Amino acid sequence: MDKLHERARAIRLAIFDVDGVLTDGRLYFMPDGTEFKSFNTLDGHGIKMLMASGVETAIISGRKSPLVERRAANLGIKHLIQGREDKLTALSELRQIIPVEMHEIAHLGDDLPDLPVMRRVGLGMAVASADAFVREHAHGVTQAVGGAGAAREFCELIMRAQGTLEQAQAAYL
Repeated sequence: MDKLHERARAIRLAIFDVDGVLTDGRLYFMPDGTEFKSFNTLDGHGIKMLMASGVETAIISGRKSPLVERRAANLGIKHLIQGREDKLTALSELRQIIPVEMHEIAHLGDDLPDLPVMRRVGLGMAVASADAFVREHAHGVTQAVGGAGAAREFCELIMRAQGTLEQAQAAYL
């Protein structure tokens, strides 16, 4: 088994960034100042399958958006921290609520503010469209880009390593 799967086997908490990970990273603003984001349904279902397999999930985002609150609620993600550039401090706060060891945490990110967390957790991965420096320092890089299946790939990697993916998929046959 390769090192990525070894790391993924221990994961009990998966953390996702939003812009550039759960979305394609583009920010859309309407003339009246409202914004909208595009989320991928494959990513969403991957997150739901991961949660059903027993892995906790959370979002830590540097920006704050009611759209992210709605998406997290829609997916059943209970732990949402927004508007936090210092993601390492946010992770520390999250660990007060979810008692897990650092090696039991996975993080999927795309930009420099994600790196402090990605470098300290058990499985720090970057999306294919991530900043080159971030990709270079990640434990692994998804084949898919942010907002287009990268989160699903990340979830399935964890589930495959933990032996829960085939059973989750079989439920649909």
